[in-house]
Amino acid sequence: MKTIKPASRQLFCKPEEAETKTKSGLFLTGDSVEKPKVAEVINVGSEVKGFKSKDRIVYKPYSTVDLKLERSEFFLIDVDDVLGTVVETE
Repeated sequence: MKTIKPASRQLFCKPEEAETKTKSGLFLTGDSVEKPKVAEVINVGSEVKGFKSKDRIVYKPYSTVDLKLERSEFFLIDVDDVLGTVVETE
């Protein structure tokens, strides 16, 4: 698999798939499918502190550089545009 080693303060991420079905069972199509704002970190730049591969992040919309590698969607984002990480609780 090809990957990208991001520049100093960038994260290379894979966005999570948008939900296409509501909790009540209705299927969403086209514009009604909201673009997710959560992604999995694949690689981090050399100056990035506090994030690592496999972290799930929440990010600002419209702050990414979108890429396509081997038919998969990815993006680069500056660490300052990351709002936080997703933490699993019990």
